[in-house]
Amino acid sequence: MGREVSTKRVFVCIDIPEQVKEKIKEVQKNLPAFVGKKTEFENLHLTLKFLGHLEKRKIEEVKKRLEKVRMKKFEASLGPLGVFSEQFIRIVWIKIFGCDALQKAVDDSLKGLFEPEARFMSHLTIARVKKVDNRNSFLEELRKMEVPKISFEVDCFRLKESVLNPEGPRYFGMKIYPLE
Repeated sequence: MGREVSTKRVFVCIDIPEQVKEKIKEVQKNLPAFVGKKTEFENLHLTLKFLGHLEKRKIEEVKKRLEKVRMKKFEASLGPLGVFSEQFIRIVWIKIFGCDALQKAVDDSLKGLFEPEARFMSHLTIARVKKVDNRNSFLEELRKMEVPKISFEVDCFRLKESVLNPEGPRYFGMKIYPLE
């Protein structure tokens, strides 16, 4: 019998500053009615790359490669609200501007280990929707909502583990990568 290999569910992300998360919380409070769940305050982040379930050896290789990412600190900003599919509303997000170059640098550093993102869409998931009573009125109300024009400095990115629980995911920091 082979021994069981333990893996961790891993992703690369940018954490959102507390003061920005406070503004996002206000947006979440004003979302049109739906059945589902708003993203918890502590879980608001921008995923640059989801890596999946990895063994320890592969995680160590990822950590080494991510250390080679060289970028200056930069400004990112919140954009409009949106959904991926207007036919089947499952995710409500806020667009994040300014992070594409960092995502590409992360992708480049992991070449050969992971496929590059085919269509990276820089977004922050703020709600997971199970059901809306009236899709058209939900979308109409969403389009009318204003997201505060907020910029914030991105001075690092992180490697994190995601542990799925019945109450929702919990994220644990594995390594911080400062930007120059």
